[in-house]
Amino acid sequence: MRGLRPLTVAGARRRTEALLLVLVVGIAVFGHAAAGLAMNGVLPPKLTGFAISLTLLSLVGHLGIRRFAPYADPLIFPLAMLLTGLGLVLINRLDQGYIERYGSDANAPGQLMWTVVGVAACLLVVALLRDHRLLQRFIYITMAVALVLLIAPAFFGADTYGAKRWIILFGFSLQPGEFVKIMIAVFFAGYLVVHRDSLALTGRRFLGVRLPPMRQLGPIVTVWVLSLLVLVFERDLGTSLIFFGVFVVMLYVATERTSWIVCGLVMAAGGAFVVGSTEPHVKARVAAWLNPLSYYWADPPPGVTSDQSAQALFSFGTGGITGTGLGMGHPELIKFAGRSDFILTTVGEELGLAGVMAVLLLYALLVQRGLRMALAARDPFGKLLAVGLAAALALQVFVVAGGVTGLIPLTGKALPFLAKGGSSLLANWLMIALLLRISDSAERQREADATGPADTTLRPVGAGV
Repeated sequence: MRGLRPLTVAGARRRTEALLLVLVVGIAVFGHAAAGLAMNGVLPPKLTGFAISLTLLSLVGHLGIRRFAPYADPLIFPLAMLLTGLGLVLINRLDQGYIERYGSDANAPGQLMWTVVGVAACLLVVALLRDHRLLQRFIYITMAVALVLLIAPAFFGADTYGAKRWIILFGFSLQPGEFVKIMIAVFFAGYLVVHRDSLALTGRRFLGVRLPPMRQLGPIVTVWVLSLLVLVFERDLGTSLIFFGVFVVMLYVATERTSWIVCGLVMAAGGAFVVGSTEPHVKARVAAWLNPLSYYWADPPPGVTSDQSAQALFSFGTGGITGTGLGMGHPELIKFAGRSDFILTTVGEELGLAGVMAVLLLYALLVQRGLRMALAARDPFGKLLAVGLAAALALQVFVVAGGVTGLIPLTGKALPFLAKGGSSLLANWLMIALLLRISDSAERQREADATGPADTTLRPVGAGV
């Protein structure tokens, strides 16, 4: 139309984001209302407050991104908000079932508080970190902090449900492994930018596969040993798998050598077999995975303390294709982990296979956006960091969904954004902040190249990295 200026790339992206956020708030509010009507016959008493809270969070987040990262991918923030909003709906719905059956406390208010903290932390990182390449200066400090956090639960952690993955600070429980996955992605990205040539161009061929030389196997052996130590001393199968998996994926992307994948799979399988055969807690989880129904009907052996694997299968079977309806199932029968590790069973029971596939597709789309910005990024550090963050998210979804559906043994990790847990929610929102910053830088550079000459020389960010 005459007199109207065409939208810039940044303006078009932010308009798309705003429209998607309206849809996100509508879906979450509708889900909360539907659950309340199904369970009580009336709208939830705090529906207005729930709608206002989500609206304000979405609005503040959108305005912050518009101000500090206007070229950022328009789908990342709405996808994270949608998953977080669905998590709040499910936890609100589960609270009522748990209170009525077990008299437990409500977790939804705390989850909403951590959502506010997570979104605020995300915007703070986006505002202060104006160039993601600055992180490359501190990769060794980052890894040192990550190692301290990784081993802290083994010495100072609380033994909860057979695993040591929490530490108590100032009255709050903290799960360091959730933050370690981001730190190791930052370190590996910086390390591989410097050493990828030596990792990619050396080695001998054996049976058609170029194997890395023993000298270059040092990093992967070190990470393998660390992941096994986490598995043995903290009995945290999920963190161990994610930690090692992220490194192997980033190593393959940096070097394009299939031999690293082969070595990684062999070492992961060997380590998992040895630890699963000897460490009692991991061995018990493998036993429950292999025979879930036998431990439901009979007394479990020492170390197998629950029938959750069988209850999860019952929930998915009850849900069928379309589910019983939101608020019409009995997911509280999962007991203590229904709002955290097993929240996907609520989706499977009340929204059916269709709901589970929809949730998994949301995660897949978020991972795809991370990989897409890795392709768009001009600097090697940004490419590898985006790949590492996307891989960490994908691996965590896999180990959680695989555990509750019976594909792999239970790992005890929380489903990102959806499950109860302040540490998980905060760490995942920090991950979103880094993805927003990388995508903003990549699109800003592409726009500069399209509109005129630009200096695209990548200068070293720090010495020795």
